[in-house]
Amino acid sequence: MSLTGVLRTGVSGMNAQTNRISTVAENIQNASTTGYKRTSTEFSSLLLESSGIGNYNSGAVETTVRRSIGEEGPTSFTTSDTDLAINGNGFFLVRDGGGGQFLTRAGNFVKDGGTGNLVNAGGFTLLGYKLNPDGTLPANPALTEIKSGATQLLARPSSTMTLQGNLKQGSTTVTTPSATSFTTKTPVTTYDNLGNKVTYDVVFSKVADTATETNKWSVSLYTQDATPVQVGTANTITFGPTGQITGTSKFDFAASGDRPALALDLGAMTQLAPDSSPKGVADGSAPTSSTGVAFGDDGTVYTIYADGTRAATYKVPIADVSSPDQLQPRAGNVFEATAGSGNIELGFAQQNGLGILKSKALEQSNVDVATELTTMIESQSVYTANSKVFMTGNEMLETLMNLKR
Repeated sequence: MSLTGVLRTGVSGMNAQTNRISTVAENIQNASTTGYKRTSTEFSSLLLESSGIGNYNSGAVETTVRRSIGEEGPTSFTTSDTDLAINGNGFFLVRDGGGGQFLTRAGNFVKDGGTGNLVNAGGFTLLGYKLNPDGTLPANPALTEIKSGATQLLARPSSTMTLQGNLKQGSTTVTTPSATSFTTKTPVTTYDNLGNKVTYDVVFSKVADTATETNKWSVSLYTQDATPVQVGTANTITFGPTGQITGTSKFDFAASGDRPALALDLGAMTQLAPDSSPKGVADGSAPTSSTGVAFGDDGTVYTIYADGTRAATYKVPIADVSSPDQLQPRAGNVFEATAGSGNIELGFAQQNGLGILKSKALEQSNVDVATELTTMIESQSVYTANSKVFMTGNEMLETLMNLKR
């Protein structure tokens, strides 16, 4: 064995422990970084060929950095609706300013004041799918930036008018029902497709009894200027002996212009002895501004409006790879797919082994500071021992050199 080999072995050991201390330092400084994944240094021996008789050539040690990306960190809870965590497998899919797509577990998203996009602390924008107006996923969805929607306006047109109350039993028959010739008229306020308030009159006219039909009423819908909404359609309701409607109690009025299609529901009406007292309400609302977003466990993003209602507008996919620990880390606490990790596959929360998306929660770093400090002490001791090997070899070399003198 050569003395210079001893020196090289000592240097190799010190370099290996230096790499180990570097990963410990990185872990400790990121112990409070949301979604950070700890790194560790693995050692492997590098042997030199020796005859095994008389002389031994000391080898070296190699280090490999290993990242515990697949190891989930603890979850902490917050008060922000846009703080997100994934309980289980998967990553958020995000985009940088240049259009590159990355994976991350850092779900500390906030609204960007300029674009309205949801951006995390690393400056990456959350991606998702835009939903159809009815809340369903398009047939061929495309990834897009998810916006907080705090400047959007929404008008909800009315679709159903519901009346309840009583039509007086024994009311006078109306031979030719019209907007001006009726037994009773009930105004109902609705909203058109543009959010304008429109009031309609629901007109009930008693139809003359026949030998086969009694307690029958004609139902018509008129605008406030006495224009019939639907011409040529005879909508009638019939009450049974106990004053409850028998047969059809719902009628449809087709859309026209800004007026949406309207359904009239009379199922709660009665015909009893007291005076007529029908009252009506309709769904829909005037234009209202959005105030923010909320997230469902399945990744659905709901835009919240000032009137307390909400609408499904986006859906957040969950990304995954075959071998998460072989992802390549990039600046900003994000990861990039590699040949070793496998391709990025997209799915939705709670499907095919993917985790659950949690709002008002953040995944913390999976670094245990106590473990890192223990590793630091151990590495320092081994580094010192390797330096002693180097110093001893150097002293032996000096002794050899002094023989010449």
